[in-house]
Amino acid sequence: MRIAVDVMGGDHGCAVVIEGVKRALEADGRISAIHLVGNQAEIHAALAQTGLRDRRVHIVHASEVLTMEDRPAAALRKKRDCSIARAVELVHDAKADAVISLGNTGGIFAAATLKLGRIPGVDRGGIATVIPTPEHEFVLLDSGANVECKPLHLAHYAVMGSIYSREVLGYKRPRVGILSIGTEDSKGNELTLEAFKLCKLIDINFVGNVEGHDLFENRVDVVVCDGFVGNVVLKTCESLAMAMFSMMKRELTKNPKRQLGALLAKNAFRAIKRRMDPDAYGGAPLLGFNGTVMIAHGSARERAITNAIRVTTEAIQHHVNQVIALEIGRANERLMAAEAAVSASVPA
Repeated sequence: MRIAVDVMGGDHGCAVVIEGVKRALEADGRISAIHLVGNQAEIHAALAQTGLRDRRVHIVHASEVLTMEDRPAAALRKKRDCSIARAVELVHDAKADAVISLGNTGGIFAAATLKLGRIPGVDRGGIATVIPTPEHEFVLLDSGANVECKPLHLAHYAVMGSIYSREVLGYKRPRVGILSIGTEDSKGNELTLEAFKLCKLIDINFVGNVEGHDLFENRVDVVVCDGFVGNVVLKTCESLAMAMFSMMKRELTKNPKRQLGALLAKNAFRAIKRRMDPDAYGGAPLLGFNGTVMIAHGSARERAITNAIRVTTEAIQHHVNQVIALEIGRANERLMAAEAAVSASVPA
């Protein structure tokens, strides 16, 4: 497996990214090549700092960086030698099987769209974020790529999310639900009502509408929504988890008795923290494109990078994109057949 890593987009510098790469290489001998894409001088300095000496490492120089302030599509045209563009090009040119970037999310999405293209039959790609719960985890799709969606996009998200949950997370028959304002079939807006009808026609374990309070009750494994709603859900979950730990820490240190109780329960608190740690997944895959694309958080540190590489290798190993192409094709055939049947039943 060959992976291109854009080392320039993170908040903590490329040395942190390269340390994560080093740990991934030490843990997985199946990785045949890692392409470090970015400023060559900075990469050489980081290699010396981290002590990474591995013949599987290759440096691909990129003289520019796509910043968070750049407008993605326009910046890609202007900064043709930016690290995101160069990393994605390695996948396009079949020199890498996957790309990982901590950079501008819109830039990654734009580069994948322009340089890789969508899998045949997929109408719109999306970001699939894995969110942990007390008993399991669910895939949220789309979590920010497309703020305006059509019903067919949500149906395709349902198929792709189900495949990712099954192939990478190991759920044999993932339960797929549409995020709405009620569980009744009649609840929702025009987008969710029409998407509901489409999802009933395709071959997935569709459980219908789900509400916000269902997400952490082990009632659904794949949650489908447009990118606007998904991003709000994602960032609310992230901030709520941080707020809860902050409140617990403050309350448990108010007096000696509480401090003693906290000491006795420290292993339980550590287990909860590990369970809710987003670094365990490393990033979010961008599904629906001709190439494996992983988006890591800009604030990601070494452990997150290592896990992002691990999850990426699992997606490659399970041929997620090939399975998506096959099952999206089947879903589209079902939808077209249903549409033809409806048209045939309408009197001329």
